[in-house]
Amino acid sequence: MKGYTIRVYAIIEHRDGIILSDECVGDVFFTKFPGGGHEWGEGIADTVVRELREEMNVEVQTMEHFYTTDFFVTSKFDTEKQVVSVYYRVKLKNPEMLPLAQKPFDFDTDLHKEESFRCVPYTQLTPETVTFPIDQRVVEMLKNEWKG
Repeated sequence: MKGYTIRVYAIIEHRDGIILSDECVGDVFFTKFPGGGHEWGEGIADTVVRELREEMNVEVQTMEHFYTTDFFVTSKFDTEKQVVSVYYRVKLKNPEMLPLAQKPFDFDTDLHKEESFRCVPYTQLTPETVTFPIDQRVVEMLKNEWKG
């Protein structure tokens, strides 16, 4: 049955870069912005707060809407679903508490955790740094903003 999946993501600027999430689902490895799926009964903004708390153990200080998908994208994980993504610029209460990895896909296999976070310097961030087309569009938007 065709339907939608709503994804909500955080754009977190940290020191001289942007925080990205490296993940593995099954045998698919990908890099994206931190965040995840919207759940029934919660507001869109509540999703990013919950996801950051669950995944990164951090609290949001402020957030501002940045972008909502304005083109058609099919989910890589379910071809019967259209992806709608919402991005927020987020400032954290305690950014020094971020659990950052030093290299891509630096998973803690002892904990069976197949997700890690890292700071990618602004100078190294390109659309190819992230896996999905919507994230690539957001990276382009950010880079254009930084040029201005």
